[in-house]
Amino acid sequence: MELVGINVTSVAATPQYRPGMVYQGYDGKRYKYVKFVKGTANLSAAAGDVAFYVDDTGYEANTVEMDNSDASGQPIGAGVFLAAVTDGQYAWVQTRGLYKAINVALGGSAGDGDPLTVKSAADKGLTKAAEADSTGVYKGVCAYAVDASDKDILCAFTD
Repeated sequence: MELVGINVTSVAATPQYRPGMVYQGYDGKRYKYVKFVKGTANLSAAAGDVAFYVDDTGYEANTVEMDNSDASGQPIGAGVFLAAVTDGQYAWVQTRGLYKAINVALGGSAGDGDPLTVKSAADKGLTKAAEADSTGVYKGVCAYAVDASDKDILCAFTD
């Protein structure tokens, strides 16, 4: 089945598509339909905010959030929201392709071309991914800085 004319900025209180559905746009960008939960920090999402899968069940449940303190282990990057979303709503996140100007500045002194991760990043953001952190735990790369000063990224999220 080929999907045509999906509005990737749509938000809904009840699912309009099957959560976990992946959509490939004509421009080569890819999107995934997910459910957003606010997390313990009661965060809401805006277009340009980066989300990750919650705990060890988030990917299977297609549930994302942005409160890094809620991750029980290594958070897995999910994508960038394309619209404002509140707790319990369903929306699309961009998982592949160029995204211009995410909301939060890239952390870790990220420069153009650097790999990026959600691990140890500011809520709603990304930080430079080192080969390993001080405990030897590898950080999952989910994007690359295209123009770090403008916060432009190349999405490489797991969908």
